[in-house]
Amino acid sequence: QVQLSDSGGGLVQAGGSLRLSCAASGRSFSSYVMGWFRQAPGKEREFVAAISRNGGRTYFGDSVKGRFSISRDNARNTVNLQMNSLKSEDTAVYYCAAKYSSFNYVYTGPHEYDYWGQGTQVTVSS
Repeated sequence: QVQLSDSGGGLVQAGGSLRLSCAASGRSFSSYVMGWFRQAPGKEREFVAAISRNGGRTYFGDSVKGRFSISRDNARNTVNLQMNSLKSEDTAVYYCAAKYSSFNYVYTGPHEYDYWGQGTQVTVSS
């Protein structure tokens, strides 16, 4: 089992950057695929990015490709989402998520993840 605490959200102007962090407690962090999702008011939860257990594979949602990056530090049990060139449509609550996996894959469906952070608000002003 793992507990997730995400942070780093805030208010930023369009074109700016933010770095979200997710800290995991518990053992065997390197056994978990990590993902970031977001949810805007009135919309479904949307896949943003995922990173495999060893960090060797990453995958991004179409709307953030080329602007966001994801990284993890298995020694520190953390995963980060670097968000650049932010747009007003990036405004949402962002959640980190963890999926236990025996494989070094990435997963994009929210239903595939086992554990979730509490969410952190990102607001981009235009």
